[in-house]
Amino acid sequence: MRPSEITEVLDRPLGRELLARDLTRLAYTATDGTPRCIPIGFTWNGSEIVMCTSTNAPKLTSLRRNPMVALTIDTEVHPPKILLIRGRAELDTVDGIPDEYLRMNGSYRMTPEQRVEWEAGVRSLYDAMVRIVVTPTWAKLIDFETTLPTAVEELVRRRAERGNA
Repeated sequence: MRPSEITEVLDRPLGRELLARDLTRLAYTATDGTPRCIPIGFTWNGSEIVMCTSTNAPKLTSLRRNPMVALTIDTEVHPPKILLIRGRAELDTVDGIPDEYLRMNGSYRMTPEQRVEWEAGVRSLYDAMVRIVVTPTWAKLIDFETTLPTAVEELVRRRAERGNA
């Protein structure tokens, strides 16, 4: 997929809406060769998905071995709105707490007092964190109104060819 095509998908109103959500599902290959898919907080900085994790997270060993990942960001309503992204994870260890980590957790419902307590707890727990940065190399939006999963698109095309549209 060309960068301009990826940008076009991500810049659609639905793409921007989904990129503003709190959680994505990160899929990667574990060191034992089996698939993993985990929910993880993220933020979109305009060109990259940024996720943060502890320096001792097991997923880091897997991502160092095989950095290719897939992300799903979706809604909980019917029909679901889905953004699928593929890319390569770059790992960046930083001292302290990355600004992105504080931002991505800023939309949870907390009183100002709870926020201060939460942030103090985070700062006391982590001496460093790892930023998992994914630049999209492929993207697809599915809204079940204007776009469908590829297999369903093919079934619709076949039905039309049979004259049953």
